[in-house]
Amino acid sequence: MAKPLHTTNCFDTFIRVAEDCPARFGEEPPPRAGRPTVAGLQYEMIANAPYKYTSDDVIFATSAPGRELGAKATRSEKNVARATFFSRGQACMRASGLGKRYGWGVHADSEGRIAIYAVDSKRYQALSRDSELTQTRAMRSKRG
Repeated sequence: MAKPLHTTNCFDTFIRVAEDCPARFGEEPPPRAGRPTVAGLQYEMIANAPYKYTSDDVIFATSAPGRELGAKATRSEKNVARATFFSRGQACMRASGLGKRYGWGVHADSEGRIAIYAVDSKRYQALSRDSELTQTRAMRSKRG
């Protein structure tokens, strides 16, 4: 019996920045110790290809198992690794540093493809007022 797959994908949803997000404008996540952080990897992936990837694509590619695969991994190896990764629940984009710390809202379209918008942008403001979208917030960094 195959394990059920969990998903982080959402549809027609806007994830606004966390209530305790310190950023007042969208900031590119800086590297730590000369290496990109998970938030930095997510930023690069989404900013360079808006509405190309789903949340699952981004979460898996920026996870440790996703990064370990490398470019030479076969499609079959990637599929097995991804199925194993999503056989357990994973944190969604609400838990990403993009919305918690760096001032980026995440919009998921009707196909689940995502893009990011800076909290100080007109597009962010328009999406945050769109009653057709499910409105939610990134998770707070500190307890209420």
